[in-house]
Amino acid sequence: MKILACSSNLPLAEEIAKYVGVPLVERNIQRFADGEHFIEVLENVRGEDMFAVQATSNPSNENLMELLITIDALRRGSAKRITAVIPYYG
Repeated sequence: MKILACSSNLPLAEEIAKYVGVPLVERNIQRFADGEHFIEVLENVRGEDMFAVQATSNPSNENLMELLITIDALRRGSAKRITAVIPYYG
């Protein structure tokens, strides 16, 4: 099991990882000048059960899109299962 924190609520993701006893997955999240999102998973997630933590609070459209792109990146990285942890669904 691995936990990946998106950018909406990093302190919550850190607390979840600490409680569960696993480190957060290293990742690179950027936004280009035109508003596009870029997510790069910097660890091997092949065959892992992945949990992506992202709230859809304000700005909800950007946060939801970041979550979807993160899920796509995890799928392309051959994660076994992907679970979205959405502590606030706007």
